[in-house]
Amino acid sequence: MTDKPFGLGRNASNYGDPAFALYLRRSFAKSMGYSQAMLDKPVVGIADTASDYNNCHRTIPELIEAVKRGVLAAGGLPLSFPTVSLCEPSLSPCSMHYRNLMALDTEAMLANQPMDAAVLVGGCDKTVPAQLMAAISAGTPSVMLVVGPMLAQAFEGERLSACTDCRRYWARYRAGEVSDEKITTLEGKLATTAGTCGVMGTASTMACLAATLGFMPLDAASAPAVHADRLRIAEEAGAQAVRLIRNPVPPLALMTQGSLDNAVRVLLSLGGSTNAIVHLAAIAGRAGLSLDLRRLDALSETTPVLVDLKPTGEGYMEDFHAAGGMRALLWELRDLLDLTAKDLDGRTLGERIGDGSHFVDRRIIRARAEPVSPVGGLVALFGSLAPEGAILKRSAATPALFETESRCIVFDGLKDLSDRIDDPDLDVTPQDILVLKGAGPRSPAGMPEAGYLPIPKKLARQGVKDMVRMSDCRMSGTAFGTIVLHIAPEASIGGPLQFVESGDRIRLSVKNRTLDLLVDEATLAARRAAWAPAPAPKRGWDRLVHEQVTQAPLGADLAFLRAEP
Repeated sequence: MTDKPFGLGRNASNYGDPAFALYLRRSFAKSMGYSQAMLDKPVVGIADTASDYNNCHRTIPELIEAVKRGVLAAGGLPLSFPTVSLCEPSLSPCSMHYRNLMALDTEAMLANQPMDAAVLVGGCDKTVPAQLMAAISAGTPSVMLVVGPMLAQAFEGERLSACTDCRRYWARYRAGEVSDEKITTLEGKLATTAGTCGVMGTASTMACLAATLGFMPLDAASAPAVHADRLRIAEEAGAQAVRLIRNPVPPLALMTQGSLDNAVRVLLSLGGSTNAIVHLAAIAGRAGLSLDLRRLDALSETTPVLVDLKPTGEGYMEDFHAAGGMRALLWELRDLLDLTAKDLDGRTLGERIGDGSHFVDRRIIRARAEPVSPVGGLVALFGSLAPEGAILKRSAATPALFETESRCIVFDGLKDLSDRIDDPDLDVTPQDILVLKGAGPRSPAGMPEAGYLPIPKKLARQGVKDMVRMSDCRMSGTAFGTIVLHIAPEASIGGPLQFVESGDRIRLSVKNRTLDLLVDEATLAARRAAWAPAPAPKRGWDRLVHEQVTQAPLGADLAFLRAEP
């Protein structure tokens, strides 16, 4: 025995007899046909998130086989293990409600099974942040491997890929511009290959941020799911995990303020998903760091949008990959970045992005002198309606609506929204502000992607394409529109949003970064006095979330899992 256990000798079960525990473990391992030579090797655990409920992850069995090749060739023993798998369309009330459960599950498995390093195989929206949160908290040296984006497909003269095109056609269907027959046909045309959404939605945004933080190679952020490159990336992930055994780099070592700022800059320059703000805040919180919304807003003013992809542009992730991908983007941003930030191999970001001799397609990745927008895609708002902040994706919004003061139409929860939004008698005009409350992280809804409130059908059929919409929940990274999200504190805990009523006036100013409820204090005091919070759930995961979940600016993580600053 060595002084420092490794491989199967790590994290021995406790029977009061350590030698017996290892004897028993080896005996059971040998029942699976492993030789003693294999059992003597260092172990790489592989987090397996394949699931018949997760279409985005259907290539994971093949990826894991490639990871195992890389581990074996580098001298390690690969052992895969299942964890919670999250797929947005497959979970009730929504996948975000279970992100922290996946993180908790993954952390426990990383920290307490015998492994010297790990490869985390994820992809669909919430899986990547959950796995990074888990790795940071567990301290297990870990490589991130994402499944990659799906390919866009040609259909009737245009390219389609989930999910921006899903939303675009559904909006047209609601407006009466698309027939029942065509919308049914489109169901089979929007997602025709394996992989995550083919636009710069949350999954691709988080992949780009994971690569920026150093948890995987830059090309691994964008290689399509069905390309052979993706299997080679998986094989390399296995080899890199073995390198981590020889030269351990705890995940916490990659989480510096400089690397966090780099991730924020990349998020802004991508025109990336609003969800990434919540996820980055949670990842940072596990490392004792803070993603300050005012700092994000300041960085947004000096960070251009350079990537022209849907939902804010026209391209797809395969175009971004072919255009030069993350290396080309980071080169354009190099004077704004902390180039000393290191990856798992100890290389600095400056070394990773090279000398500028890479290929770049300027139709997709713009030069600094010719940006998609001279300022970042996201802004933070504060005011009497959002004392702790709110988020607006200005790169996907209508500039004419940036300065709006109007009356609001309020929906008290998702059922009220679905019951009334298309009521022909709804008193609503295109100038009104639609407000959804009671859908934040503490609510039974679990902070769903419901912030993309539909345009009332009677207005949609008049040609209305956008309205100001506000809520304490999220919207899909594939969505678009003038939409204020993550209003904090949320309605369910008695934040100001709880006391907004239809007919009140709200003032939105993107220029001033303000969001204010124009109701006098006496009226609000009377409303507060008449309000009582909903009772806590009685048991299970819902009860734990109710007691521990933080607000959006802190990442909607469980409070007891956050690290000390």
